[in-house]
Amino acid sequence: AILLTKGYNSLAVLPIVIISGALAGIATGLVHTRLKIDALLAGILVMTALYSINLTMLGRSNVPLLAVANIFQQVAMFGNSNINELVIAGVLLIIVVAILVYVLHTDFGIAMRATGDSSTMTTALGINNNTMKTIGFAIGNALTATSGFLVAQYQAFTDINMGIGIVITGLGAVLIGDALQQLFKLRSITSQIIMVIVGSVVFQLVLAFTLSIGIDPNLLKLVTASTVLGIVAITRLRKQSS
Repeated sequence: AILLTKGYNSLAVLPIVIISGALAGIATGLVHTRLKIDALLAGILVMTALYSINLTMLGRSNVPLLAVANIFQQVAMFGNSNINELVIAGVLLIIVVAILVYVLHTDFGIAMRATGDSSTMTTALGINNNTMKTIGFAIGNALTATSGFLVAQYQAFTDINMGIGIVITGLGAVLIGDALQQLFKLRSITSQIIMVIVGSVVFQLVLAFTLSIGIDPNLLKLVTASTVLGIVAITRLRKQSS
């Protein structure tokens, strides 16, 4: 947001955003692997520290971007802004999915997946688990930073609190995707990634539906938590029954 307000091109800012997100992920990975702090707690600690850093850099809690030429305007392919935004977001999503699928099918990607499945086995195979975890954190945070970059330009403002609650949203998307994967008995990496994306869409549709039927917006967080809890409960019960 700071670079955009200073007149930098959004396409030139994107690599900086990705690198910054990756560095935050590396910091989380180092806290987790070197200090032996739980991954979730390490993420919370780094996020808390970054909150203060971001607030200091922004100078205030909210920065408008209405006067800034965003990426959706610079890469205008259609006259209708809504269609243009949807197409650009879709193209970027396809590119990211393609890169992830490619990386996860390489020897490095297989080693990373194996680390997540069984760190004991990968240690026996000579794979450095700490390095794999740190790289995983870096990739995840780089993607998170990229999504924040797009959302800020789509909303035409950035707010220090805009990321609050996104963990629940992400968890809900993954759980729904996992449930769909088990339902349709999908096993390939490509299908797993696609199901997570579908899960995020379904999760947002659930929230949109709750608002459309007249539920108080103040109860939206309660509905979100209840939805995630319900999905977790159903998944656990299905596993126990099988």
